[in-house]
Amino acid sequence: MRDYWLSKLFYDVQSAAAEYRADRAKFLARYPLRPEVKEALLRDDVAFLAPRVNAYLLRFYFGAAGMKDEEFIRRLREIAPAKSVAAEAAHG
Repeated sequence: MRDYWLSKLFYDVQSAAAEYRADRAKFLARYPLRPEVKEALLRDDVAFLAPRVNAYLLRFYFGAAGMKDEEFIRRLREIAPAKSVAAEAAHG
């Protein structure tokens, strides 16, 4: 399920990346995000955030937040095996 406020935050970071990197907590305070979402943002938790936003916003956000592309892609790849194992178990 998509999270409107998380998507809005990611969209807004496009024009305020330096401000976001300077003080994430202050920037996040502007948005009515659930505590677990805020914690995931502060941890740079790609796996938690990925299913909650559009893939393009996700990639742009992590780049604007300062994560190198190689690191972002590595973290995305780590998600895929976990989903495959869960899907196999669900289908017997």
